[in-house]
Formats: sequence, structure tokens, C-alpha cells
Amino acid sequence: MVLDALDFSGPITIISNACASGGNAIGHAWDLIRCGQAERVVAGGYDALGELVFSGFDSLQALSPTVCRPFDARRDGLALGEGAAVVTLETLEGAQRRGAIILGELIGYGTAIDQHHLTQPHPQGSTTLTVMKQACASAGVTPDAIDYINAHGTGTVLNDSSEALAISEWAGRRAATLPVSSTKAGIGHLLGGAGAVEAVVLPDDSARTVAAAGNRV
Repeated sequence: MVLDALDFSGPITIISNACASGGNAIGHAWDLIRCGQAERVVAGGYDALGELVFSGFDSLQALSPTVCRPFDARRDGLALGEGAAVVTLETLEGAQRRGAIILGELIGYGTAIDQHHLTQPHPQGSTTLTVMKQACASAGVTPDAIDYINAHGTGTVLNDSSEALAISEWAGRRAATLPVSSTKAGIGHLLGGAGAVEAVVLPDDSARTVAAAGNRV
């Protein structure tokens, strides 16, 4: 096990929550540190492609027969990918004591479950809007302070329209100039690894991150 190989100690928590798994794992790690239950936590997400996974998305008619084009008017589905990302979260004091190079700061987090449908997001993006508001409230910031959104952006008709509505309502007048993109156009949907990989895709070398995770395809 990785725990033994690296001589780590402490509890192991496995979070399996569909597309939000990696993001939820990092958010949970942040909560543990913030509440004083841990000084340092290794967290992340991964997933592997298999015939069953491919068949499942094919049966949902969610796979693009062409290319994944998030938020494009011609979007016709997602592309599946494989990937993983793991981060070490720790207190500022702990990082300074060991002379760590600090790559970023997680300042807020929000999460919720979309109960509208098993595989479809709420058409008005209500859950996405909720977690964005939660994350900003947790961080003590407003939409005006956000410089970039790494969107879920699956390239499916239902998700992208729902997410776009949520971003527009959340950002208000800021929506017209706020940069938004989705890594899924380049690397595909990484499923359980998606949230973790998207959490480390930062617009510059040093960033403050507000994380929001919802259950959505």
C-alpha cells in the first residue's frame, strides 16, 4: 500500500461520489486541517477506463460521436479519459516549518448533491449555483474577486446549459467578462479523477482556489 511504502500514518478515507469524488476528497482534507484534526493530508482522485464504464455512458447516449466541445452550440457529448491528481494539503505553519514551496492556497469549499435526477443536472443549475455560493461564503469572497472558473463543462447538452445558467446567475454582471473553460475538451472526462485534476489546473504559478463540487454528469 502507498501508506506503508511512504511510511505515512493516520486514517484512510475513501470517497466515491461519481464525478465529484476527487474534488470532495480535497475538500474533506481541507476540512480536516481547518478543524484541527490533521496537520497534513494527502488527497486526490483517479479513475480508470473499462468496458463497463464505456458501455454505461454509451447507454446514456452521453458520448460524443465527434469531439468534445464544452459550451459550444454544436456540442454533442463528452469524451472519456483517464487521469489522476494528488495534492498535499497542510497548515501554513507546517509548510513553513519544512520549507515547502507553496503552490497555492485553498480558501473555500462547498458541496451538495443534485437530487433532480440520477444522471441529469437540474435544468436551472440550482445545485451548481448552491455550491458556488457555499464556496464563496466559506472563503469570504464575492464573484468580483474570482479571476477564473474551471467549469465541469462535460460537453453534453444538459450539463453545459445548466452550468452556464448557474454561472450567469451567480456572477451577475461579472459573467460577461469572467474567464471560464473546461479541461475536458483536451483530456476528456476523468470521472472520479476529474475534480482533483481540475483543482490543480491553475491559471498561474501561485493561486488562491475556491472549490465547489456537485454530483453531476
